[in-house]
Amino acid sequence: MSTQTLPEVDTRDSTGDDTPKMFHYVRKDKIAESAVTGSVVVALCGEVFPVTRSPKPGSPVCPECQRIYNNLPPGGDD
Repeated sequence: MSTQTLPEVDTRDSTGDDTPKMFHYVRKDKIAESAVTGSVVVALCGEVFPVTRSPKPGSPVCPECQRIYNNLPPGGDD
């Protein structure tokens, strides 16, 4: 029996652009925690991911998150 080492395969996006296609609404107290520890967050739409980027003004927002957010009752900024 013999073994062989295979060449390393690059599975990264070839465009080099790791900007999310859209941003999601997430509990703000979880954003910093995720950014520091790499833990995952759950968006209003149910998407689960680690926070890696901050949205810039005009960034596209997940339509499902936006719909849910618009239907939430007004609340405090605790």
